[in-house]
Amino acid sequence: MSSSTRKKVQKKCKIRGYTLELDAVDEILSFESEFNNDSALDDPVDILLDLLVTQPIKDKETVHRIATRILGADATINETTDSDGDDVIRASDLLIVDALKVPKFRYDPIKKVFYKHTGSLPMHGDAFSKAALYKDRFLLLSQMLSRHKDFSKPAFDSELSDFGRCEISPIQSLIGQTGRRWVMGLISQLEDGHFYLEDLSASVEINLSNAKITAGFFVENTIVVAEGEMLLEGVFQVFNCGFPPLEGRDKSLQFLAGHDSFGSGTLTEQETLRLAKLEREAVNGNVVILSDIWLDNEEAMGKLERVLDAFENEDFVPCLFVLMGNFCSHPCNLGFHSFSNLRSQFGKLGQMIAAHSRLKEGSCFLFIPGPDDAGPSTVLPRPSLPKYLREELQNHIPNAIFSSNPCRMKFCSQEVVFFRQDLLYRMRRSCLMPPSTEETNDDCEHLVATITHQCHLCPLPLIVQPIIWNYDHSLYLYPTPHTIVLGDRSEQKAFKYTGITCFNPGSFSSDGAFVVYRPDNQEVELSSL
Repeated sequence: MSSSTRKKVQKKCKIRGYTLELDAVDEILSFESEFNNDSALDDPVDILLDLLVTQPIKDKETVHRIATRILGADATINETTDSDGDDVIRASDLLIVDALKVPKFRYDPIKKVFYKHTGSLPMHGDAFSKAALYKDRFLLLSQMLSRHKDFSKPAFDSELSDFGRCEISPIQSLIGQTGRRWVMGLISQLEDGHFYLEDLSASVEINLSNAKITAGFFVENTIVVAEGEMLLEGVFQVFNCGFPPLEGRDKSLQFLAGHDSFGSGTLTEQETLRLAKLEREAVNGNVVILSDIWLDNEEAMGKLERVLDAFENEDFVPCLFVLMGNFCSHPCNLGFHSFSNLRSQFGKLGQMIAAHSRLKEGSCFLFIPGPDDAGPSTVLPRPSLPKYLREELQNHIPNAIFSSNPCRMKFCSQEVVFFRQDLLYRMRRSCLMPPSTEETNDDCEHLVATITHQCHLCPLPLIVQPIIWNYDHSLYLYPTPHTIVLGDRSEQKAFKYTGITCFNPGSFSSDGAFVVYRPDNQEVELSSL
C-alpha cells in the first residue's frame, strides 16, 4: 500500500476528529484494498469512517467488525446489479417526515448528553412548556459553543492555553466586574425600548449602539455571543456581537452518538450502501420544486401545465415534484368562504397531473401548505392540508403525499428540509439594527446565516410568529441538513453557505420561477417560464 494512500486515509480521519492507532489505520487500508474497480462503492473508506461515528471505541477490532459487514453488503449489491437494469428512485426510497412526528431530544448539561423525550407532547402546552422552549434553544447552542476551539475551556491553566481563547462568563458574574467579558444570551425586550441579554443565571440590560456585528439579522429571541464591559449604571456596553459559531454536520452527528434527531430512522449498512449507490447512479434523480401554486388563477395553471408537459416528454421523468403553497391567491382566513371551490380546484389539478401518464406512474407529488393556506391557525408547525380539500385530488393521484410545513425529506442518503414562509420580509421588519455589510450585502445570505447559526428555521419573536411550544424542536436545524429549501415570495436565489446548499425557488404564480434540484451532486438549476 503506497504512502500516499496512507496519508489520504489519515487526513480523512483527522477531518472527522478521529485519533486512530496504527493497527486500526492498517485495518482500514486492508479493507480498501479488498475492493476492485467494479465495486458498488466509489470510496468505501468514507462509508466506513462515517459508520465509525456511532462507535464509542475506535480500535482495530471495531474497524474490522464494520469492514466485514460492509464487504458482505457490497457483495450482495454487486450480485443484483446486472438484474436490476436502470437504477430508478422509487417512492419507497424517499422518506417524508412530518414535523409533528419529529422525535424530541433534550440536552442534559450535567451529564453532557442528549436524551430522547418519551412522554406525550400535548398541542396546548402549559407555562413550563414555554419556558422550556427558550431553555432548550439556549442549551442546544451552548453545548455547541463549549466544543468550539475559541470558546472551549482549557483543560490546564497556562498562558499558552489562554492565548486566543474567549471564555464565556455567566451573566450573573458580571456584577462588580471590570474589564471586557464575553457572554452568551438571548436578546429580549423586558421593558419598552430597553433590550436585555438573558442566560440561565440572570439578565442584564445591554447597549448595542456602538456594537460591531457579524452577518445575519439580529432580532428579539436570537441567541448571541457578545463582548463588552459593565458600565457604572449597570448596563452592559457591547463592543462585538455575533451569532454562536456553526458546528460541522459530522461533528454534531458524532456527539449525538447514533440518535436519530432527523426522524428518518436508522439504516443498516447494506441499506446505506444501496441508497448511496442508487443516489449516484439513478437516471431519474431530479426533484422539481415550485412555490405559490395559485389554483384559482388561470394563468398560473396554464404555466403549470406547460411545466408538466415539458417533463412528461423527458427521457426520464423526475422522481419527485414538490408543490408548496400558497394554493390560493387570497388568504384562506376567517373572511374566506370559497372552500368548496378550492376543493374542486384541487380536483382539477389532480386531473391535470393524471393526464400526464408517465408523470403519474413514475413521479411522486408532495404538497406542503403555505402561510395563508387553509388550516387551524397560522401557528408553526402547520399540519398538512385538510382532508376535505385534498380528497378529489387523491382520487386522481392516489400516491400524492400531503405533509406539514416545515417538512423533512430523506432522499437516499441526503437530508433535505422544506420550509414555506415569507421569512425574509418579516426578518427585515423585526431587525433591531441594520445588518452588517462587511461580509455580504445579500439579504438572502443574511437570512441563511441567521437560521443556520441559530439552528432554528424561524427565530422570530413568538408575538411575530407563534410556535407550538411543545413542537419547537421540529424547526431545529441540528445537525445541519445537506439542503435547506426556503420557499419565499422574494426573488429566487441559490448558493452554498458553509457547505449547506440553500435556495429559494421563487414565486411560480407571480414570476413563473421554479427550481430543478439534483441531490446526488447538490446541483441547483434556477428555471423560469
